[in-house]
Amino acid sequence: MAESFRSFMTLALDEARAAAARGEVPVGAVIVKTGRVIAAAGNRTRQDADPTAHAEMLAIREAAAKLGSERLAGCDLYVTLEPCAMCAGAIAAARIARLYYGAEDPKSGGVAHGARVFDHPQAHHAPEVYGGIGEAEAAALLRDFFSVKR
Repeated sequence: MAESFRSFMTLALDEARAAAARGEVPVGAVIVKTGRVIAAAGNRTRQDADPTAHAEMLAIREAAAKLGSERLAGCDLYVTLEPCAMCAGAIAAARIARLYYGAEDPKSGGVAHGARVFDHPQAHHAPEVYGGIGEAEAAALLRDFFSVKR
């Protein structure tokens, strides 16, 4: 019998809320393999003083360490915001099978907007991409976070 789809976006949203509570841009990511969460992270760019400490990058690093491989074949990534070009490049390099993201990012996105990394001829790998998963809640978290900052 075929395995039915289960979204792990609620866990990514939890990571995003935790990031916001730390004063970080509320983006969360979860990596799943065979129905089991193997990594989860929220943005930590300010906390770590690291411009590459995006939720996706941190989750990819954690998953690679747990699996003992730079290749995350068969893994799914759930992230609350369309990945930027840097993160999309890392997703391609890691060979992640499926990307599920919440809110679109017309300003800094690198998947459906901007660089469109997976559409580029130099992309070594392109995951299956599904946008709009949990979009309303993800967009509201970002909108609320930035409305306080402005």
